[in-house]
Amino acid sequence: MIQFNNLSFGYSRKRLLYKNLTLSIENGSIYGLLGKNGAGKSTLLKNMVGTLFPLEGTISINGKEPKSRKPSFLQTIYYIAEDVFVPPVTIKQYERLFAPFYPLFNKESFYKYLLELEVSIDGKLNKLSFGQQKKFVIAFALACNTEVLLMDEPTNGLDIPSKAQFRKLIASVMNEDRIIFMSTHQIRDLENMIDKVMIVDDGNLLLHSSITTIAEKLCFKTVTSPPIGVKVLYTEKMLRGTSVVIENINGEDSALNLEHLFNGVTENPAMAKQLFPLN
Repeated sequence: MIQFNNLSFGYSRKRLLYKNLTLSIENGSIYGLLGKNGAGKSTLLKNMVGTLFPLEGTISINGKEPKSRKPSFLQTIYYIAEDVFVPPVTIKQYERLFAPFYPLFNKESFYKYLLELEVSIDGKLNKLSFGQQKKFVIAFALACNTEVLLMDEPTNGLDIPSKAQFRKLIASVMNEDRIIFMSTHQIRDLENMIDKVMIVDDGNLLLHSSITTIAEKLCFKTVTSPPIGVKVLYTEKMLRGTSVVIENINGEDSALNLEHLFNGVTENPAMAKQLFPLN
């Protein structure tokens, strides 16, 4: 479990990216952290891995403090930054150098993931394209079998077939003991993949809910005109009508639209907090 207790962070106290953030992130879930560029998504991940420290409050990950950066903590967590860095070595050399830091690393799985992601194992890593480097890092991270996997814009640089394969791999490695936490502004890439959603904006957590709860409380549909007598979180005119996100008072089944959910929550945070209380 990841626990945030009254966490505040900013590069100066005059402009905090997070203010008194308190929440729990449970094992066995794939979380999607959504926010605009500059909303502090990457910053939160860096606090979680211990390369940045809160100004106030604490973070605890499975009972360990990230800022201590102890080996016993680092071997249980893997962080993939948006802009990956790979040294001028071959894949086999990289494996020999870095796999020993992760006690649960599985060599067989590593090369299977590389094959499934169509990453060439010949030549030096720094000679690969950015997309190939990103897929290599994803394969290595998954093979490390850490309790916590943090991914910043994981689909950035991947083509459409690679994104589909990435989603399949994430689903295949997930279990009740792991936490996979992904931040992105490419919202549609996470649809049908995550089971918990967090939305941040202007230093505040606006939404923290499961996909199941969102589907129970909200209805996503296209109508000829906005409905009357029902709470409307978001509307957007489309070619074939108006897309709406409304309170689901009739228990309707509808397909989640993460982009419309994000727009509605950030434009109408008061209603979002009424429907999805944070405490």
